[in-house]
Amino acid sequence: MVTPAILVVAAAVFGVNVLPAFGPPTWSVLAYFRITEGTPIWALVVVGALAAAAGRCVLAVGFREFGSHLPARRRENLEALGSTLSGTRGLLATAVLFMVSPVPSNTLFEAAGLSRVPLAPLLAAFGAGRLVSYSVSLVSVSAAQGRVREVIAGGVNSPNAIAFGLLGLVSLVVLVRVDWVSVIDRVRAWDARRRGRPAPPSIREQIQARS
Repeated sequence: MVTPAILVVAAAVFGVNVLPAFGPPTWSVLAYFRITEGTPIWALVVVGALAAAAGRCVLAVGFREFGSHLPARRRENLEALGSTLSGTRGLLATAVLFMVSPVPSNTLFEAAGLSRVPLAPLLAAFGAGRLVSYSVSLVSVSAAQGRVREVIAGGVNSPNAIAFGLLGLVSLVVLVRVDWVSVIDRVRAWDARRRGRPAPPSIREQIQARS
């Protein structure tokens, strides 16, 4: 049954995940409702993961419009990165990352939006990972209730939140400026040598073939 409290949780988590930077970590928002409202963990985990994925989807779609104004060379680089992220191994790595760590995901979805990759597989990997990480965070939060209240009270003004926000902005600048085609080609060539195979063709050729 959907209660007003659950709707508030969903709205709060969605709003935090739409922000491109300087938002509090989602796990701390869920922990706040667990501590102050006694909301069941399973409800927080499920609603939190769904609302976070919806928020990140909106963030990625918003960055698609921004990406259309980038020079063609920059777009090609971002498409190379997006193609790698949306591959099988890229999606598996994404799911594992968000299972074992509550790291911010804004830059990942900004990259997905800029590179115009299909969002559904990435959102599924993100949601699966967050189901696990939110569960672990909420189960263990009772031992640190005071600390969680400090995190929420600090909000966007806390040093940690500001540091993560600045890191996100720097990451976005780096994301746009790096020559991802060269980076990915070198990594793929190294992996092929390690397996005793010839180097694969440049990922640029794959992108151009799909265009």
